[in-house]
Amino acid sequence: MFSFCTDPATLETLSWFACYLTTGKHMQIYYAVGTVLLLLALTAPAALAFGFAGAAAARSALAPLRWVGKTYIAIVRGVPDIAFFLFFVIALDQALEYLRHQIKCPAWDQPVWQGNDFVVCQAAKLPLGNAAQWVHDTYAFLVAAFTFAIVFGAFAANVLYGAMRAVPRGQLETAEAYGMSQRQTFWRVLVPQMWVYALPGLSNLWMVLIKATPLLFLLGIEDIVYWARELGGAAQPRFTDYPHPDWRQWYFLALLIFYLCFTKVSEIVLDRIMARLTFGQATAAGEAQRKAAA
Repeated sequence: MFSFCTDPATLETLSWFACYLTTGKHMQIYYAVGTVLLLLALTAPAALAFGFAGAAAARSALAPLRWVGKTYIAIVRGVPDIAFFLFFVIALDQALEYLRHQIKCPAWDQPVWQGNDFVVCQAAKLPLGNAAQWVHDTYAFLVAAFTFAIVFGAFAANVLYGAMRAVPRGQLETAEAYGMSQRQTFWRVLVPQMWVYALPGLSNLWMVLIKATPLLFLLGIEDIVYWARELGGAAQPRFTDYPHPDWRQWYFLALLIFYLCFTKVSEIVLDRIMARLTFGQATAAGEAQRKAAA
């Protein structure tokens, strides 16, 4: 905070806003931006990993593995995102606590379900009741990130499954004719070529993931939507040195600009990646590049 902010009542307009936007409470919304970026940084590769595993399983020659892959895709894609987020987070948390309860409290003689309450011993709590607040916040964030990865992994699996099927069969047959095994054909021919077909769908999925980050607010995590609502609400002089009327519309307008800028930068980056992948490929995009260069 600036050194001249000791007496807000004497500040001019610009100085007042400079002090107001650098208060300790306002720093929380800047940290929340980092939370959103960290969520995307963790979720995107994790969802892609889940998606690749799901797509590979869905096209497997082994029927049980194929059923698992297709069931994962169908169930997660068929459940509304909000319902899945709220249900899965609670179910995962209770499942982990139940496993810890069985290990740490074998002498427990009471049912864990007591009416509508889920009761485990204190040693099985996640996190422990006496843990620091940052431990609780980190645990909640990691559970949320894992849930995001599961959900968007199912959509990524569907995109990658379609991309694998879009690779011309002749490419795979040629690889087999050269004596490649199924494993070699998969990794050396199918996977490298599928990305050009998968990227448009994955690009859309990335945009949806960016727009879905406000769901952190529904999971009890203090993200930018939470702090925009808290900081934008009317502040009375008795509670703060920086009183103001209801400014939530301006805070949410700032969020709108943030997300629009973020998605625009993402579009530019993804377009460059697409141009790189389609260069020299026998696709419509690759043909357009060849005509443009001619």
